[in-house]
Amino acid sequence: MSFPDRIERTVEIAHPPNTVWAALTTAEGLGTWFGEAATIDLRPGGAGQLRWNDGNTADLRVERVDEPTTFGFTWQLRGLPKDDPRRTYVEFVLEPVGGRTRLTVIETGFAQLPDVAYRKEFDAHVEGWARKLDELVEYLDAA
Repeated sequence: MSFPDRIERTVEIAHPPNTVWAALTTAEGLGTWFGEAATIDLRPGGAGQLRWNDGNTADLRVERVDEPTTFGFTWQLRGLPKDDPRRTYVEFVLEPVGGRTRLTVIETGFAQLPDVAYRKEFDAHVEGWARKLDELVEYLDAA
């Protein structure tokens, strides 16, 4: 059975790209809108981690840094063993539109999951990106 392998969402943000870039690529930004705390080594191959108050964590590996237009990382999907090498790739693409930013997030790599895990993870990430992008906009608007 063939499954979609790509989630893509675009949002218009009423802030310039450099402001949105900082929210996406700094520990302060990520630790506020994406998790409750974060670390990041912003260079290809650098490590990052998102932490939530419920004890969950997500380990990131920075793959692409083209300031101020593209930031990409890989992360492991929940439900897979810690030593499982399968990861999805998340890329944020920022495009200036006047004094605003058109932000597109793309996540790929779901097709590598076993059928029993695919639907749950894909659906959770579709819902999660909608919620998290709303939280990003709220974070930026409150600043």
